[in-house]
Amino acid sequence: MWRAHSPGDRCRTAAMADNCAHLDQIANPEPGSWGCEDCLAAGNENWVHLRLCEICGHIGCCDNSPGRHATAHARGTEHPLIRSYEPGEDWFYCYPDDLMFELSGAPPGPSHP
Repeated sequence: MWRAHSPGDRCRTAAMADNCAHLDQIANPEPGSWGCEDCLAAGNENWVHLRLCEICGHIGCCDNSPGRHATAHARGTEHPLIRSYEPGEDWFYCYPDDLMFELSGAPPGPSHP
């Protein structure tokens, strides 16, 4: 089972993704929305931070948000990788490997307006 994490949690971190077995799944998708897709569908805009699914482009809210939609999306679809969708943040997170990392040479992360 995947554990839910936020950047402040104590997950393993790495400068490179040496221990992530899912890098070949990164698709660099276009973001599906400007905000959390599930919150917006429910008429809410009460998220804390946003995350981008690196497989399909779904935008979900972080685990500090009431909906925790990024983790729910990962569990429901088995999409293993997210990237921060916050301005100035370039980190990735792999749910099954419980690893937060940055990729050397990756383009700057996309972010919401």
